[in-house]
Amino acid sequence: MLQRSTGPWRISAVDAHAGGEPGRVVMGGHGILAVPGTTMLERKRHLEEHQDGFRTLMLKEPRGLPSSCLNLVLPPLDEAADAAFIIMEQSRYYPAMSGSNTMCVVTVLLETGWLPMREPMTELRLETPAGLIDVQATCDSGRVRSVTLRNVPSFATHLDEPLHVPGVGNIRVDVAYGGMFYVLVSASDLGVDLASAQGAELVRVGELVKQSARRNIAVAHPTFPEIDVIECTLIHGPPNAPANDGRNAVIVSTGDPEANDSAPQRASIDRSPCGTGTSARLAVLHARGELGVDADYRHEGILDTVFTGRIVDTAPVGPHTAIVPSISGQAWITGYADYVLADDDPFPEGFTVGDIWPG
Repeated sequence: MLQRSTGPWRISAVDAHAGGEPGRVVMGGHGILAVPGTTMLERKRHLEEHQDGFRTLMLKEPRGLPSSCLNLVLPPLDEAADAAFIIMEQSRYYPAMSGSNTMCVVTVLLETGWLPMREPMTELRLETPAGLIDVQATCDSGRVRSVTLRNVPSFATHLDEPLHVPGVGNIRVDVAYGGMFYVLVSASDLGVDLASAQGAELVRVGELVKQSARRNIAVAHPTFPEIDVIECTLIHGPPNAPANDGRNAVIVSTGDPEANDSAPQRASIDRSPCGTGTSARLAVLHARGELGVDADYRHEGILDTVFTGRIVDTAPVGPHTAIVPSISGQAWITGYADYVLADDDPFPEGFTVGDIWPG
């Protein structure tokens, strides 16, 4: 629950998108920056358990939309980091890492002057619940033209795993970690087209695959065992543009992340090519021997925007041979706002109505 106080809450934010995926960045506000914890995971957990009303205030109506994400910038705990941030989605979920949100945060921090911009290249280190992320931002004329982030080690845990999906049939899937756990499946196996006009069907079958994978495939990160849930489905297929290597739609749940029912939960498609999803895809391709170190992989999203992934190194993570991926893309600032919560507002933690919220 939010701690209500007399007088209005005023929360300063900058809205941005990376490859089409909205990523609101909160730059300050009354009572927001005091998030206790000795690690970023502890800070994330505190927000989840004690201050989740802030997420719903900013991401549900009347201030948010189903596909929106929120990034809370905090002072770093690690002295090697330039800034820290925690990612929140419209569902009651706090991803440990996100490529598109990192691009939004970097662009906002540099273009607003919160951190100094150095042209033609600014190097930053950001602290997230998934660890430290090294970033290179190509800058020109006060603008961030591209962001390349060195993501956390990513690895495949299951290849060609048989899975029965009620309402779909028997299919084979891969499971991989790219900052969160993904179940990956071919669009042709599902009989769907990776087109924005087919969004409703992509969401429907993608959620069915995820729920079945959660029930039948156990996952846990060897270093962070509390990361133990398959969060998203990545549906992949051939690219539309010949200059690209692949296409995908990542299905992001916007309902209860703990739900495990047979009926699909609310969900939406990541508007971007998805940074952590691209990392998981690279991990699977590398595990199959189809993508080597230092080879680029141009990954289309549902809007035909492109993130470029590259395997820059390999590293052991528990029993897994992980890749160290870099992801490159661009973000754009779309607006500056002071969001206000009056002390007599009847919706201090937002609301949802079933007409526009996918379900």
